[in-house]
Amino acid sequence: MKAEVLTIGDELLRGEIVDSNKSFLSQRLLTLDIETRFHASVLDDRADMADAFRRAAARSDIVLVSGGLGPTRDDLTIEVLAETFGRKLVLDEASLEEIRSFFRRFGREMAEINAKQALFPEGAEVLPNPIGTAPGTMLEVARAELEARPAQRAEGERSQQQGKTLFFCMPGVPRELYKMMDEQVLPRIAARRRATSFARAALLRTFGIGESNLDERLRDLELPLGVELGFRTNFPDNYVRPVARAASEAEAQAKLERACAAIRAQLGPLVYGEGEAETLEAVVGRMLAERGQSVAAGESCTGGMIAELLTAVPGSSGYFRGGVVAYSNAAKTALLGVPAALLEQHGAVSEPVARAMAEGVRERFAVDYAVATTGIAGPSGGTPEKPVGLVYVALASATATEVRELVFTFDRERNRRVTAQVALDWVRRQLLGEPLDLPTASAGKAGARSEAKPREGQQAGRVEGKRP
Repeated sequence: MKAEVLTIGDELLRGEIVDSNKSFLSQRLLTLDIETRFHASVLDDRADMADAFRRAAARSDIVLVSGGLGPTRDDLTIEVLAETFGRKLVLDEASLEEIRSFFRRFGREMAEINAKQALFPEGAEVLPNPIGTAPGTMLEVARAELEARPAQRAEGERSQQQGKTLFFCMPGVPRELYKMMDEQVLPRIAARRRATSFARAALLRTFGIGESNLDERLRDLELPLGVELGFRTNFPDNYVRPVARAASEAEAQAKLERACAAIRAQLGPLVYGEGEAETLEAVVGRMLAERGQSVAAGESCTGGMIAELLTAVPGSSGYFRGGVVAYSNAAKTALLGVPAALLEQHGAVSEPVARAMAEGVRERFAVDYAVATTGIAGPSGGTPEKPVGLVYVALASATATEVRELVFTFDRERNRRVTAQVALDWVRRQLLGEPLDLPTASAGKAGARSEAKPREGQQAGRVEGKRP
């Protein structure tokens, strides 16, 4: 089955909001082993919408439509869908009463404009929306209903005489869309799905290697027949996505597990987690909790970002003791015990100060591990000796304090973000017994590069820049 996702709204095309509905709907379709072949977005424009509906019907078996079900004049989805396929609009009295009841529950009277939300194309099935005023609809369209315009058909479209297309129109509001997709749409698709092949996919999260180098490291990896690899960048991480296809669900799952094991063996500690939810901060937190250990942070250039990442994970109070944002020299001395003479001699952005910050944090919070960051995030403040992007990251434990110098050439926000990620990754590597240094790599695809530039006699790591 070929699937298409179509999102509607001027705000999407103007870039006013991020269109996350596409990714959600495509991910949900994968649970039924249906891969999305097309993504499209159109304005609240009748001609554009009608054209998008025709194209989708000609080339896809399932079309998931998001947006345009509201009561205002620019909400045109149902009306244009009916016009496109020559259907009359019919009032559904039960839906109208549900909308009235929705307003009554909040002590309000329904405006007459909302009545349009109870109009549906003739022959459509209504999809209830218990948490909003916009019901969805399912409309089955025979391709014979399309206008005979062979000269204008998009490349790759099939003959309009073949089969039928199911349109599912849902609200654009994410919480309403999510509930309707899971409770109304997926069961209806599953009832019509005749699976002849199955696909299973995983998402392996890596940090410390660029996308191109990641692909190169896996180029000669032997994978089970029917497994393909995809790559995705989500700064500062890069993801590997193996997809396994087979004639049965069990076979596809077995192939996927073998592929994931092979990838992990090849990449080693570069892989830190799996799945959308297994962020680095969640992995570090779980490892600390399992060992009954604790961590604290002393931050300058990252400005509390490490603490923010750690505390975003539920249950972090069990292992995160606290953090200090010591941005000024006076704060470094007063709050972390960094000697004023050290700051005067070496400057705030230096290896000795990073070391003193980490040790001061560990002593004050009485934790197993303490991380510290100090640097020049930019865009100004650099000198030839200490350029913009120069950072020092320190990790203090009961046995030693290690410090690394790195130079990042991203923008200010990304310099801060990747520095925080390095600090978290070093805690993970320390817990695993792995070296703290990141692997040597070449410049990233966009020309952005972050690398350790060791001073004389000093060891340093290097981390490849990620594609923005």
